[in-house]
Amino acid sequence: MQLSQEQMVKLLKGNYTFSLWSMSMLITRLKGVYASDPTSLEKCTGEMNAFVNKFKGVMGNDYTVLQKL
Repeated sequence: MQLSQEQMVKLLKGNYTFSLWSMSMLITRLKGVYASDPTSLEKCTGEMNAFVNKFKGVMGNDYTVLQKL
């Protein structure tokens, strides 16, 4: 699964709850990066996609939430 930039904007501007603590921390950090520099969207999307691809086996319901964005 690859998140598009439109999905990433929804994720960064939304208020979603995830069970995987490391994913919540990543999103919190990426929200700060995006808030301080909106041109960093491509970098944020790439970093989130790398995380999802690496940990999709343990993401469970969090993976389903991302698919619905």
